Amino acid sequence: EADAKRFGAHEVVLSRDEEAMKRQLNSFDFILDTASGKHDLNAYLGLLKHDGTLTLVGIPAEPEAIGAMPLVRRRRRLAGSLIGGIAETQEMLDFCADRGIACEIEMIPMGNINKAYERMLKSDVKYRFVIDVGSLR
Repeated sequence: EADAKRFGAHEVVLSRDEEAMKRQLNSFDFILDTASGKHDLNAYLGLLKHDGTLTLVGIPAEPEAIGAMPLVRRRRRLAGSLIGGIAETQEMLDFCADRGIACEIEMIPMGNINKAYERMLKSDVKYRFVIDVGSLR
């Protein structure tokens, strides 16, 4: 919760809190879903307002069953993207640079890559690992 507020969130709702999720029904114009683990997309569709959009950029390992009625009845949209092209990526980098937005990462030296891999397998990574190629010298 502290990280979300530090990143600019006004309110934090944990998706595993069913009551909190119910209070958020029909309240979002847009949801950017970055999760790649199994989760119920229908629950997120219910959070969207009329004409809202749920955009997926995480890819679950298993297919998801999605109800058509929440999409059709409320004119909600489901979209997805793997990555932008060169122009979109540059626009995003410029946007971040102009606003002082930086990544939350854990820098690791090349010598710790096996430890980092083991931590990744155990889901012991808060955000992202970045390998310090300067440590190769």
